[in-house]
Amino acid sequence: MMEKLMEKYAELLVKVGINVQKGQRVFLRSTIDAVDFTRIVAKKAYEAGAKEVYTVYSDEYMLFLKLKYANDELLNEFHQWEVDMAKYFCDEKGAFLSIIGSDPDILKTIDPQKIGQYSKTRQTAMKDVSKVIMADKVSWSIGAVPSKKWAEKVFPNSDNPIQELWNAILKTVRVNENEDPVQLWNKHLNNLKEKTKYLNNKQYDYLRYEGPGTDLTVGLPKNHKWLGGAQKNEDGIIFLPNIPTEEVFTAPHKDKVNGYVRNSKPLVYGGNVIDGFTMEFKDGKIVKVTAEKGEDILKQAISLDEGASYLGEVALVPVDSPIYQLNVVFYNTLFDENAASHFAFGRAYSTCVENGENMNEEELKTVGLNNSITHVDFMIGNEEMNVYGIKNGKEELIMKSGKWVI
Repeated sequence: MMEKLMEKYAELLVKVGINVQKGQRVFLRSTIDAVDFTRIVAKKAYEAGAKEVYTVYSDEYMLFLKLKYANDELLNEFHQWEVDMAKYFCDEKGAFLSIIGSDPDILKTIDPQKIGQYSKTRQTAMKDVSKVIMADKVSWSIGAVPSKKWAEKVFPNSDNPIQELWNAILKTVRVNENEDPVQLWNKHLNNLKEKTKYLNNKQYDYLRYEGPGTDLTVGLPKNHKWLGGAQKNEDGIIFLPNIPTEEVFTAPHKDKVNGYVRNSKPLVYGGNVIDGFTMEFKDGKIVKVTAEKGEDILKQAISLDEGASYLGEVALVPVDSPIYQLNVVFYNTLFDENAASHFAFGRAYSTCVENGENMNEEELKTVGLNNSITHVDFMIGNEEMNVYGIKNGKEELIMKSGKWVI
C-alpha cells in the first residue's frame, strides 16, 4: 500500500507542485535519506515530459562536519559553480523541486556565530537566484520525506516513528488510498482563492493581532495582494509552491509594525530548535528579542543584514486546518507554518504588491516592501488569537479564536 501512496504523492509533486511541462528541465534537490522516493519523483517527471531531471543530493551530517571544523576563511567561501548551476536552470525556465527531511537538532552543538556566518555567505551568494524564485519567475515547490532523526524527534515514544511520520505527512498532503489527491487539492485551492479574493477587495490599511503574549499592529502597503495556494510563473504556468499549504499571505509595510508577538510553535533554524520567544517591534524593526530556548541563534538570524530585523510576510492559517488538527509539532517549517498563522522576517515576496514582480529593489522599497538575503517563517497563531482588519479607522474581525469569520 505504501508504494502506491508514494507514487500518488510523487505524482502530486510533479503534476501539481511544479507542474512539469513537456521539454522542461527539472532541478531536483533531495536528501540522501530520500533516495528511493526521489527516484520515483524523477520517473514521474520524465513520464510527464521532462527533458532532464538533474538531481543534487545533500547530506546534512557533512554540513555538520564542515561547520564543526571550518575556519573563518571557509565560512566566507561559497562555490561559484553552485550559483552558476542554479542560474542556468533559471535561465532555462526550469522547474525547481526540493525534497526535505532534515534532523531538527543536527547543528545544536555548533557555535551560533558559525551558523550565522555560513548562512549569510550562502544567502548572499544565492541572492539573485532567490530573487527570481521569490518573484515566481519560475515554477518551484517543496515536499518532504521522513528521515530517522526527524521522525524520532516528532514521535519520540513511537515503536515505528518513520511510519507514523509518513502517515502524518500523507494526511497533510491529502494523499490516501481511495481518493484522487489532484481533485482534493483543486477543491482546497478554490477555498483559498475565495479568501484571497475577499481580502484583496477589502484592502485593509492594518491588521491587528491579539492573543496570549501578543498585541501587534501590522501596516499593509497600498495595492497589496493576498496570495495563497497556486501561483502563476511569468510564462503563465500554474504551480503550487508548498505541498502542503493552508495559508493566505501578503507582505507587510516594513516600517509600520508596532507591538509585540509571541511564538506558538517551535522554530527550527540552522539545525537548532528555537522556542518560547517574544519579539518587540517599533516602526517595523525588531528592537527586542527574548527566548527560552535558542535565543543566541535567533539573534544571529535577525542580524544577517538590515532587512533581517524587519518583517517580509504575514500569513493567515485557521486552527481548523488539517495540519493543526493533527496536534503534531513537526519541527519543520513547511508543516508547522501551515498549522498556524505566521510571520516571516526578511525578504518580502515582490508578487505581494500590484506589479511588484516588475519593480526593481528601489521601487519595492518605496512601496514599503522589505529586502533581505533571508526569509524565515515563525508561527504565532493559536486557538486564543483574534485578528482584525482595519480600514479608514474602522475595525473588522477576520479571525476569532483562530478561525475564519469571513
